Amino acid sequence: MPRLLYLVTEDWYFCLHRLPIARAARDAGFEVMVATQVQDHATVIEGEGFQLIPMQWQRGSLNPLHAVSELRQIAGIYRKHRPDLVHHVALKPSLVGSIASALTGVSPVVNNLAGLGQSFTADGMAAAMMRMALTGAFGFLFSRPHTCTIVENSDDQAFLTTRAGLEADSVALIRGIGVDEQRFVPQDEPQHDEPVVTMVSRLLWPKGVRELVDAGAILRERGIRVRIRLVGTPDPTSRVSVPEAQLRQWDAQGALEWLGHRDDIPEIWRDSTIAVLPSYYREGIPRSLLEAAACGRAIVTTDMPGCREIVRHGENGLLVPPRDALALTDAIATLATDPDRRQRMGRAGRERVEQEFSEHHVVAQTLALYRRLMENRPKAG
Repeated sequence: MPRLLYLVTEDWYFCLHRLPIARAARDAGFEVMVATQVQDHATVIEGEGFQLIPMQWQRGSLNPLHAVSELRQIAGIYRKHRPDLVHHVALKPSLVGSIASALTGVSPVVNNLAGLGQSFTADGMAAAMMRMALTGAFGFLFSRPHTCTIVENSDDQAFLTTRAGLEADSVALIRGIGVDEQRFVPQDEPQHDEPVVTMVSRLLWPKGVRELVDAGAILRERGIRVRIRLVGTPDPTSRVSVPEAQLRQWDAQGALEWLGHRDDIPEIWRDSTIAVLPSYYREGIPRSLLEAAACGRAIVTTDMPGCREIVRHGENGLLVPPRDALALTDAIATLATDPDRRQRMGRAGRERVEQEFSEHHVVAQTLALYRRLMENRPKAG
């Protein structure tokens, strides 16, 4: 059996974002290994028949010594287990894992970028220098033979082929992780006195949390009554995480309802009227918007990479400029006061998910990529 190894920072992230694809690879004849930092999901991973390889990551750290330690761990794993194919999930594993694969001769390599992140949208000299360094790293590491990079939106595809100089056939566009259409099903709108506007996300400032709070205040000033809900938790490893104390303060003041972490996301969308994500983060494909669309909810989001991949303005949602609380207010008000329009958008969103973003489509595309790389892999000896 060919050995397929997933390299990912956290076990929960693997289970949330790559489990269906790993199952399909197992069923297609791969021996699946998962190298990750183990927290609470070891039983789930091993219960699928996957080999779990614990390792340590320093998420959010810019310390070069931490990167060296991670590189040594990964290189040791690759030398010991000799995978026939490695799939690096997200930015940091793709960069460090690519170096490790070059040092150990492991190939083929799949680098899977879930968006380019804050460095490609932030202002200032430090962000500009980081962008330059990352662009150079992409061009050097991702252009190695028997390497393919998965991106989730056409903006990132264009960036890698034009700015980073990658060959077009080494960049695969696979839109997100797909949606389970049996779990996320169309729902009638809830019968609330006020429209419920819900944001499901990691609670980071670049996801647009401040803009949503400001929009809620403007809506109240205009006399437009809506309930704003935040679902998610802060990320203490991120320098741009919204402090928990701030979330609790907003909740206590009635600016919004903070529901924290929730596992029952289909129920969240069933009880919501409008989905919102005012992100100015460079997203891949926001999972929350896909799931909201699958449940038949109209969307308000920003005209940013990843977000505009899901929403066609005026068809299944509204796009607004990033960091513009007034435009966000106007868009929410438009849908909050027009139930017929948002229901038409909800139906259109479900149709788009079925045609372009289903889990079945993503799994099939990924397995086809695996097969192509395995057929063209270098011969042993």
